[in-house]
Amino acid sequence: MQTHILGYPRIGSNRELKKACEQYWSGKNELQDLLQAGKKSRWENWNLQKEEGIDLVPCNDFSYYDQVLDMTLSVGAIPERYREIEGKSGLTNLDLYFAMARGYQKEGLDITAMEMTKWFDTNYHYIVPEFSKNQNFKLNSNKILGEFVEAKGAGVNPKPVVIGLVTYLLLGKEKEEGFDKIDLVDKLLPVYLDLLSHLQKEGAEWIQFDEPFLALDLNEKTREAFTFVYGEIRKKFPDLKFIIATYFEGLKDNLGLSLKLPVDVLHIDLVRCPSQLDQVLDDIPNGLNLSLGILDGRNIWKNDFENSLRLIQKAQDKLGSDRLLIAPSCSLLHVPYDLEVETEINPEIKNWMAFARQKVKELKTLQALATGRTEEHLLNEFKENLEAVKSRKTSSLIHNKNVKDGVDQISIKDTQRDNPFSSRKIQQQKVLGLPRFSTTTIGSFPQTKEVRSWRAQFKKGKLSPEQYDGLLKKETEKAIEWQEKIGLDVLVHGEYERNDMVEYFGEQLDGFLFTKRAWVQSYGSRCVKPPIVYGDVSRPKAMTVYWSKYAQSLTSKWVKGMLTGPVTILQWSFVRDDQPRSITCRQIALAIRKEVLDLEQAGIQIIQIDEPAIREGLPLRKSDWKNYLNWAIDCFKIASSGVKDSTQIHTHMCYSEFNDIMESIAFMDADVITIECSRSQMELLEAFSNFNYPNEIGPGVYDIHSPRVPSTEEMLILLEKAQKVIPADQLWVNPDCGLKTRKWEETEEALKAMVEAAKMARTSVGEIK
Repeated sequence: MQTHILGYPRIGSNRELKKACEQYWSGKNELQDLLQAGKKSRWENWNLQKEEGIDLVPCNDFSYYDQVLDMTLSVGAIPERYREIEGKSGLTNLDLYFAMARGYQKEGLDITAMEMTKWFDTNYHYIVPEFSKNQNFKLNSNKILGEFVEAKGAGVNPKPVVIGLVTYLLLGKEKEEGFDKIDLVDKLLPVYLDLLSHLQKEGAEWIQFDEPFLALDLNEKTREAFTFVYGEIRKKFPDLKFIIATYFEGLKDNLGLSLKLPVDVLHIDLVRCPSQLDQVLDDIPNGLNLSLGILDGRNIWKNDFENSLRLIQKAQDKLGSDRLLIAPSCSLLHVPYDLEVETEINPEIKNWMAFARQKVKELKTLQALATGRTEEHLLNEFKENLEAVKSRKTSSLIHNKNVKDGVDQISIKDTQRDNPFSSRKIQQQKVLGLPRFSTTTIGSFPQTKEVRSWRAQFKKGKLSPEQYDGLLKKETEKAIEWQEKIGLDVLVHGEYERNDMVEYFGEQLDGFLFTKRAWVQSYGSRCVKPPIVYGDVSRPKAMTVYWSKYAQSLTSKWVKGMLTGPVTILQWSFVRDDQPRSITCRQIALAIRKEVLDLEQAGIQIIQIDEPAIREGLPLRKSDWKNYLNWAIDCFKIASSGVKDSTQIHTHMCYSEFNDIMESIAFMDADVITIECSRSQMELLEAFSNFNYPNEIGPGVYDIHSPRVPSTEEMLILLEKAQKVIPADQLWVNPDCGLKTRKWEETEEALKAMVEAAKMARTSVGEIK
């Protein structure tokens, strides 16, 4: 029985790679410094796994930005607009790579970034490949081969991790009509074969192909593509050992297809779908080995050794140890590095947890126990695990009767506004007096070094609460004054007191635990510290009223109250796994509802409840959508429906495909929804048009995830596109997302251009305001 890891976090235990990338982008360090930081990250990961005795250690799981973008560059699928900088003097392949991720605005060139969206149902974002009908591919990068050779030099048994050909195509988007991206299989396959040939020459023995789409709904054409691709790969490379890794769901109706693919090992996710093991064992053919994904690669709770050993034993009884591998359910990219650096966590709760480093050790312990080893230290580890699992089930820290009773008492009335939107809109127009194409932002403004420094000093006790409060008030005053000056219609307070949009709330809700260094990569160099939901959730006191009320006191314009919605708090946290997620979400919804009502009572007339994670939370199988959407939308409505008709409720969603859930989005009944649209050039807005969406919409007119600043003309073009599908009196004007990660210089320039675009749009429809 062998152990292997599907992938390991790469941002660095102290975010070293994040810092190196950002310093390189800003010109503060050289390329060599960045490359050295990357090498350090890789070697630390390899050495850790080597020391723990992992049998197959992944390579090419490292990335400077995103593994899908890595593959796009490797196979030469570079969009045409980047040809102007490809090979440009002084620019490296890595500069081209970053330009594809972040856009390029230098030396008279202005090139937009590639689209970004969520990686299945996680909070990780990937860069979406762009395909044309006549797409050409070629092996364009030595990254995969180079990291394999490098890993061999580190003294590990390296297993290159490669995004499977079919999954790679399915992750992409057709950028012109008249073809199906899966038809590109014949053009892309020679590049994969070329890559495998190079790896084989360098001594590769194992290759891991990530094919998570095998756990999703597939049409017959895609099924045939899987059969064809792996048939050709096996034909050309009979001696290489191939692992197909599936995760995030069970194989279900794709099990027969998966078991027939001519590979050596099939990896299945027994955390998300433990019930699939019985059918896999019943149907698995001779000659195919099985990898059991028994450690949760997406959550931070200790493994239940007793349960995992039962699953392993069941597989051993049928297949024997020689045909088994054990692994985490998926890449450990989705969990923090090391629990041991968290020295301030409640010891009782800490004893229930395991981060990436601890999961590697758990894996080796399970291997030893499953193969019959009985050394004293192993038996002690098993006993300690049993005690930790039992402690978590019975701890008084977890359960709160008042919270449970509150959830039981939720009624239909708690999920409905008093009147329909058509009636509410009239009341809101009277109170708010806003123009067509009202301008606003999504919430946060750039958090400068000074703001971050104040927060750090405050947490260390170097600033008193009064001093910290005074500094934040001055920053808020500046933000309000500046927004008034440039002519924004609905203002925000800037969120200078907040760290992360979920972490900030987690720190103030009972039932949540927050960490110091449990960073997880969200996209590129963007990292978050997800709160940990360990028990029943409640709100002991108001969380945002103080700053919203203060900001509103500074201006005669309306200031939005800014909240994160219950589904997003749930999705972007590490959630307890001892009760249904729907119950935890309802608990959070009741806490947010109290905050909404307190904001309204404090005179805040516009309240935004961000729900960017509604779409990402969808189960991967459509047959499971209805149940999820029922409770997820209900939770938003529980949070938002207690206010008067005259109070305007906004919500925000980003990087989501809405076409297939439009009815549910409309059922949320938010007065205004702001969405990401700029990277897709307003393509996402088609869904709202086709559905005849009744409420108001703010399609983002510029991409805040790129440092480039769009012109007024560019934004006006997007607004004109929007008006072709949405009536002008339903449109708002705003950025794609919050501006916390941007610099003030680009933010000021972009927002001034946005306000000007809105004024021009008003003129075009005969309104002067």
